[in-house]
Amino acid sequence: MSPIQIITIIMQILGGMGTFLIGMKLLSENIMLLAHGKLRSMLSKTADNRFANVGIGTVVTVLGQSSAFTTVMVVGLVNAGIMSLFQATAIIMGANIGTTLNAWVIALGGSEITVFFFCLAAVGVFITLFGKSEKVKSIGNVVAALGVIFVGLKFMSGALSFERDSEAFAAVSSILTKIKNPFLLLLIGITITALVQSSTAVNAIILTMVSAGLVVGGGGNSTLYIIIGSNIGTCVTALISSLGASPNAKRAAVIHFLFNFFGAILFMIILLCWTGFSDTVLASIFPSQMSVFGKEGLGLPLQIATFHTLFNCINTLLFLPFVKGFVFIADHLVRDKTPAVSEEKESIFVDLDERLLRSPSVALGYFYEETGKAFTFAMNILDEAFGSFLKKDESANERILQKNARLGELNRVAVAYLVKLSSASLVLDEEKTVSSLHYTLNDIMRIGELADNVTKYTAHYVEDGLIFSDEFIEKLKEMYAMIKKLYDLSLQTFLYKDLTRLREVDELEDEIDRERKDLISAHIERLNEGKCQPQNSNVFINLVGNLERAADHITFIAHSIEQK
Repeated sequence: MSPIQIITIIMQILGGMGTFLIGMKLLSENIMLLAHGKLRSMLSKTADNRFANVGIGTVVTVLGQSSAFTTVMVVGLVNAGIMSLFQATAIIMGANIGTTLNAWVIALGGSEITVFFFCLAAVGVFITLFGKSEKVKSIGNVVAALGVIFVGLKFMSGALSFERDSEAFAAVSSILTKIKNPFLLLLIGITITALVQSSTAVNAIILTMVSAGLVVGGGGNSTLYIIIGSNIGTCVTALISSLGASPNAKRAAVIHFLFNFFGAILFMIILLCWTGFSDTVLASIFPSQMSVFGKEGLGLPLQIATFHTLFNCINTLLFLPFVKGFVFIADHLVRDKTPAVSEEKESIFVDLDERLLRSPSVALGYFYEETGKAFTFAMNILDEAFGSFLKKDESANERILQKNARLGELNRVAVAYLVKLSSASLVLDEEKTVSSLHYTLNDIMRIGELADNVTKYTAHYVEDGLIFSDEFIEKLKEMYAMIKKLYDLSLQTFLYKDLTRLREVDELEDEIDRERKDLISAHIERLNEGKCQPQNSNVFINLVGNLERAADHITFIAHSIEQK
C-alpha cells in the first residue's frame, strides 16, 4: 500500500468521524431543545430511589446521545449543590446504560438500508428552512442530524471497504492482527478514547473496521478488550471537567471512574478466563455472517454492540446495591481540604458552573434560583441599613459597604454567565427569561445602592445631632414593615412565577407610595407649625424617598415574570 493510499484512508476515516460527531452534536442539541422542560423536571427529582435515578440517567443519556454529556452535567449539578452524591452515582450508572444505544445505531449503520437514511439530511434541512415555529425547526434539525450521522458512518465504512484479496486489505489486516496482548488492547481503548473524549467515536471506528471484515487482534475476544478500555477512557472527560470544582464534584467524577474501572476488572477476568466467550456466547446470538437489511457480515458488529450493552447493564445490576459504598470510597479518596468560607460568599452565584451550559434549561433553572438568593442578599443589606438608622449606629456602615461591594462582584459574575447562557440553545420562552433576568439583576443592584444611601442618612442623623419624633419613627417602621411584606410577596411571585399575585403586589406598592406622600405632607405641616427642625428635612425626605424607590425595584422584580 502506497503512502498516498494510507493518507487517503486516514483522511476519509477522520472526515467520516467528524461528520458523524457533528451529526451527534446536532441531534443532541435539538433533542434537548424539544425536551428542555422535561429534562430539568427529571433532574430535579432528588428522592433516594436508586432505580428511578438509574432511569433518569438512562433517559437523559438517550436524549443527549452521550454518557459524557450526562456525567459532566452531573458533575456540574453536584458542584452546584443541587444533586447529592447518592443520586449522582445512580444517574451515572444509568448513563452507561443509555450510551449503549449508540453502539446499536453504529452497528446497523453498515447495512444497505442506511442509503435511505441519507435523504433524511435533505428532508431535515427543508423542514428547518420552511418551518415557522422553533419546535418545527428543531424537529427538522433532528431529522437532518440522523441523516448526517449515517452519512458519516457510510463515509468511514467506505474508507475501509477494501476487496478481501486486495493489497490494502492485507496490509491493514496485518497491522491489526499483530496486536494480540489483551492489556495492550485495553490500553489502546483507554488512550484513544481519552484523547478523542468520546467513546462513541471510538466505538464507531471499531465497529466500522469490523463491518469491513478487518480482524482486530486475531479475533476472539480481542475487540472486546478495546471496548472495555473505551469505557474507562470516557471517564477522562468528567475527571477533567471536575478540576477546580468542589470536592463533591470531584467525588462524582471519581465515582464514574470507579464504576467503570471495577466493571472493567470484572469483565477482563471473565474474558481472560473464558477465551471463547465471543465465539460461544455472542456468536450464538448473532452469527458472524448473518445478513441484516441486505448486508452480509453484520453479525460481528452486532456482537460488539451486544457486549457493550451487557457490560454496562450487568455492571449496573451488580453495583447498584452498593451505591453508598461508592460514595464512601469517593469521600475517602477526595478529602475536603478547602478552608471554610462564610455562608453568604458560598451560597450565591459562586457555583455557576459552565458544565451546566450543556443543558441550558437546567442551567437557567439553577441561575433563576440563585437570582432569588441574590434578591434576598440585597434585601438583607437594606434591612441592616434601616436597622442601623433606627439605632443611630454608624458602626454598620463599613460592613454594609463591603456587602455592597460583594453584591457588585456577584452581579458581574452573574451577568457574564447570563451572556454565555444567552448564546446557548434556548427556546423562545427561555430567551425571554434570560432577557428579564438582566433587568432583575439591575433591580437587585439598585436595592443595594439605596441601602448605601440609607447609611449616609444615618451618618447625618448622628453627626448633625438630628432629632426625630417618636411619631415619625413609628410611621417609618410601619412603612418599612409594608416594604418587607412586599419583598416576601415579590420573592414568592418571582420564584414560583405566580402571575395571580401581581395584583396584590401592585396594591401593596401603591399603599407604600401613598404612605410616602402622607409622611412628607405631615412633615411639611409640622415644619410650618414649627414642630420640626428645618435641618431634618433633607434626611427625612430623602430617606422616605429612597425606601419608596426600593419598593419600586422590588415590584419590578415581581413583574419580571410577565416576560413581555
